[in-house]
Amino acid sequence: MLKIAVFGSGRGSNFKAVLDAIQNGELPDSRIVLVVSNNSDAGILDLARAAGLPARHISQKLSGSEEAFTADLLASLRAAAANLIVLAGYMKQLPSSVIAAYRHRILNIHPALLPSFGGKGMYGLRVHQAVLAAHESLSGATVHIVDEEYDHGPIVLQRTVPVLASDSAESLAARVLEMEHTVLPEALRLFAEGRVSVVEGQSHVHVISLQE
Repeated sequence: MLKIAVFGSGRGSNFKAVLDAIQNGELPDSRIVLVVSNNSDAGILDLARAAGLPARHISQKLSGSEEAFTADLLASLRAAAANLIVLAGYMKQLPSSVIAAYRHRILNIHPALLPSFGGKGMYGLRVHQAVLAAHESLSGATVHIVDEEYDHGPIVLQRTVPVLASDSAESLAARVLEMEHTVLPEALRLFAEGRVSVVEGQSHVHVISLQE
């Protein structure tokens, strides 16, 4: 069973998409065991508490140091018996020791078609502004495995949306967000069904086909 810890910094719409997929039976053998935010007033915490899920505000400022923050994260994950972490709009880079402890078991959702339009500073409307400035005809959402670099790990799943001539950054962001709500549960379902394997030492994810 997937025991998922969801990390987010904002309103939590991707968390809600995952929760809905679990409750609707679209994401089998999965449950959310912990929700974490680095912002005490983040909407994701309110959504989690309303759903009766464990929700924690854990931040470096609250913990007092980077070391204490890391220790608090790891202790919370272990106490919840989490075996998969999902970064759903989490606006802080995970400590390297957390990445090492959950190697190949951390997913991030990014609002563009990686490897394009990713990296440090590429978040929120900045991503969509860059896509429009580059005159791209397609954008979309990417779910990838997290490593020590921003938006860098192996790609699990991507889905595209058209970029319209009339688009603003805001309208493109809204269209991409709708796709995020679809692709993230879909990627998690691949994990729940044992259809994702990572080749150690390579930036490669093997998604097992339905026929295998």
